[in-house]
This record gives sequence, structure tokens and C-alpha cells, in this order.
Amino acid sequence: MKSKYFKNFLRYLYPFKTSFFLIIFLCILSAVLSLLSPLIIGNVIDSAIGYENVNFKLVFSHLIYLLGISLVGSVLQWGVSFYSGKLSIKVTNNIRNSFFSKINNIPIKYMDTHSHGDIISRAVNDIDTISEGLIQCIDKLFSGSSIIFFTVLFMFNISFKVTLLVLVLAPLAIFISTRISRASYSQFRKYSSVQGDLTGYTEEFISNQKAVKLFSYEGRSIENFEKINSKLFKFGVKSQFISSLTNPSTRFITNFIYILVGVFGAYICVKDGSISIGQISSLLIYVNQFNRPFVEIAAVVTQLQAALASINRIFEVLDKQSESENSDAMTKLPSKVVGNVDIENLYFSYNENSKMIINNMNLNIKPGQKIAIIGPTGCGKTTVINLLMRFYDVNSGDIKIDNISIKGVPRKDLRDIFGMVLQDTWLCNASIKDNISYGNPKASDQEIISAAKLAKCDHFIRRLKNGYDTLVSEDTISMSEGQKQLLCIARVILKNPSILILDEATSNIDTRTEINIQKAIDNMAEGKTCFIIAHRLSTIKNADMIVVMDKGCIVEKGNHKELLKKNGFYAKLYYSQYS
Repeated sequence: MKSKYFKNFLRYLYPFKTSFFLIIFLCILSAVLSLLSPLIIGNVIDSAIGYENVNFKLVFSHLIYLLGISLVGSVLQWGVSFYSGKLSIKVTNNIRNSFFSKINNIPIKYMDTHSHGDIISRAVNDIDTISEGLIQCIDKLFSGSSIIFFTVLFMFNISFKVTLLVLVLAPLAIFISTRISRASYSQFRKYSSVQGDLTGYTEEFISNQKAVKLFSYEGRSIENFEKINSKLFKFGVKSQFISSLTNPSTRFITNFIYILVGVFGAYICVKDGSISIGQISSLLIYVNQFNRPFVEIAAVVTQLQAALASINRIFEVLDKQSESENSDAMTKLPSKVVGNVDIENLYFSYNENSKMIINNMNLNIKPGQKIAIIGPTGCGKTTVINLLMRFYDVNSGDIKIDNISIKGVPRKDLRDIFGMVLQDTWLCNASIKDNISYGNPKASDQEIISAAKLAKCDHFIRRLKNGYDTLVSEDTISMSEGQKQLLCIARVILKNPSILILDEATSNIDTRTEINIQKAIDNMAEGKTCFIIAHRLSTIKNADMIVVMDKGCIVEKGNHKELLKKNGFYAKLYYSQYS
């Protein structure tokens, strides 16, 4: 894992440093208490001097101590588990908030070039994996480190020679587990990546079930799914196999150390009597406690490696540069935007090394004009809209609104003056009222109803079970695509923007409804600059200017009658539809 990602992860841990150090303190206290028990057990064994020569008073008092230590130790262990879980939830909650915020601020280019399913997988699966890994890290690593450190101190106090033997052999277990962990991490990294691919494919398959069934694609989709799933299986088996080697390897070494301590301790006891039988018993218990963290860490190394891989994937997104503003002293648009739009010597390409999508585009659009942009697929119509909204920044040239370059205008302020109705409807999981007021949450109920009436959707909303309070996700299954589009149009009407963008806005509406909607849009667009992208040329006959594009260039412009008289590119498109 890249070190910078882990450092960034620690930044999310820092605000909860008090809780973190409290957990460490509880770990240390719990470790010290647990290490008192072997000493007491050794003393109890040594108090049994011989047959009928047992100090029962000492044994009884030590048993009381053991009971008290056990009780307090259990409470401390509960505290470690509870607070580590709580800390994990707080940290991952902040990461999740940051991730969602980053998605809202990341350049559109990233969203266009990455699988949405993979992004969802990072937001859900990877953050959950980090949460589980953080709990295991605190519970096993810190508790284990405390036990290892204090066990060595207690063992030194009993026998320097035996402790030295343990310390000489212990690094072998650490070396093996470290080597295995490095090998398993790369496999878990691949596993997480393929898991994102699988989530993306599944999301795509479920979202487009009608198309899948229409084209009888079920068989091929299952084959594709099985290919991705088999890759996931392969990396999953490899990662599990490599990580599973850690536990038996470290357990073998720790058992070997345990046997050596027993034999060597007995040898010292018999040879010079420097340690007693009870102390040998204490040492054996300490060796078990010393070895136990290695075994426990080995047992959860799979989860820890998965968490590290997930941290890498999450912070790859969080470390992406957000949409940047090109000017430190941002220019403010006037409170009332007139709607004059100038496009000057515009060049644009989505990738630096690819050909230009827009070539030397120049337009002067006066306030209140309706501008239709038409042309064959791939000619650059939608790209112009992306540049107007600053979803992408131009390579060269400029776009000005009311003589102010949009490069110096904050993106939020710029987008506030636009209203857009897309071909694909989008309604959020909320009531119809909330969906209409999405761009104007302070709107009154009367304003919402007025917008719905203008969009010709008030009548069918009132026929729904709960009217304007109807939840879109639950109660509007029977709502047609056209009706959903009407709600989207009502949303824009309520926002009352200075500049309108209609991208095939009436494509899902029947001809009769389209006429009514066109009237509503005409009323709404009166006095406002309006950009219209359309394939059905009948919808743009009344446009003040029709801009005809081909291969990123403006090949013709004028109104409907002027372009028909030219008998050029537009005339051919028009007559091909209506001949």
C-alpha cells in the first residue's frame, strides 16, 4: 500500500486521538493484569512444598486475587472491544461522508471514465472492510503489542536466560508472517479491484433488464458474469491460500519455542536451582501469552490485508483533485443575468492526445434567443453544453456570459443560472413535492403546484394515492417515462433559471402532450436564452437560430426558412426525416 494513503487515513483517526489513547491505556492495563496471573499461579505451585505441606491460607488468598484480576480484566477487555468498535464507526463514518462529498466535487471526467458500480463498491464494500479491519487492528495489534512487551519484562524478572532464548527465536515468526502478508496484500488488491468490476457489471445488468431480455442477451450476460466471477474466485483463492499459511507457520514456531522453554527451564532448575518449579510453570504460561498475539494476528491477517487494500482504493478517490477554479479572485455574475452568450475561438478535446471534438467554434447569442444545436451523432452538440456548464474546461478560446468569462466564475454560481432538462429522466427517492422543489427547496406549496400546472402534470399528480406527497420509488411504478419527464420539466420551471438547456427534453412525450409542453416551455423561456438539442427537427422550427454541426465544426447557421433555402446540410437532414 502506498504510504501516502495510509498517512491520509491517519488524518481521519487524529480527531479521535483521545479515544484512541484511552483504548491504548485500557490495552496496557488489561495486559498488565493478565500477566499478574501467571506469577500468582507460580507462587501457588511453589506453596505446595510437599505431601501434606500446603499453605492453604496462601493458596486461598491467591485464588481470591486471581478471581479479582479475572473480573477486572474482563471489564477492561469489554472496554477495549466497545471503544474500539465505537472509534471504528466514527472514523469510517467520516470517511464515508468525505467520500460522498468528494464524489460531488470530483471532475465529471472521472465519473465518465470509471465504472459507476466500482465507485459504489468502494463507497459501500471497501469502507465496511476498513471498519472491520480497524476493529481487528486495535483489538489484536495493540492488545497483542502490549502483551508482548510486558510479557518480556515479566519473563526477564524470572529468568534472563530463558527470556533470551524466546527473543532469539521470536523474530523468525515475525519474519515469516511479514513475508506472507506482503504476498497476500497484492492478491487482495487484485481481489478488491475485480470485486468493483463485478459490482459494476451487476449494476449495469440489473439496470438494463429490459434491454437484456429484448435482445435475448441472458446467456451471454451470464457468460460474461461467470468470466468476471471466475477471476474473482481465482484471486480470492490465491489471497486466502497465501494468508492462510500465516497461522500454521507461526503456530509451528511458537509451539517449538514452548517446548524449548519447558526443556531448557527444567534443565536450569535441575542443574543449579536458580528457578523453581512454580517459576517454570509461570514461564510456560508467559510463553503462551507471548506467542498468542502472533497467532491471533496471523488469524486476522486476511482481514487486515483486505482492509489495507480497501484503504488504497478509497484514498485513490479521496486524493483525486477536486474541480479546480482557475482564478483566485473569483468573478461574481450580476444578480440578474441578462443571458448574452459569446463563444469565441473555442477548441476542445476530451483527451490531450486525441483529435479535437470542437474546432474553432464562434457564436454570438443575444439575450432571449432560442438556439437549436443539431447535427449527426458525435458532432459535438452535447460537448458544447458540457463546456457551457463547465463540466469540462476548454482547451483554448473562451465562453462569456454577459461579457464575463466563465473561467473566472465559481462553478456553483455559474450552474445556478442554468436550468437543464435531459433526455433521461432522473427522480430522487423522495416525494413528488421534494422532486419538483429539488432546485428550489425554499419554494412554497403554491409555487410547486403552479410549476406543476405549467408543466401539465398537476392533473395526474392529484390522481395518485397521496398526491404531491407520493413517494417516487414506491408509488409511481405505473408512472410513464413521459410523466416522469413532465416532473423534471416542472422542476426546472420552479427553479426559474436565466438560461435554459433542453437536451431532447420532449423525446419521451407523446405528440399531443409535446404540444402542450412546448407551450409551457415557450412561456417559461420568454425573455430567456435557451439552448435546444434535438434530433426531431420539427421541434426547432421556431428557433431564432439553428446551429448545424458536423465533426466538431459549425457548417451552417440561420433560422429554419433560411437554412431550407440554402439547400445544404440542414435541408438534407430535414427532408430525410420528412420526405
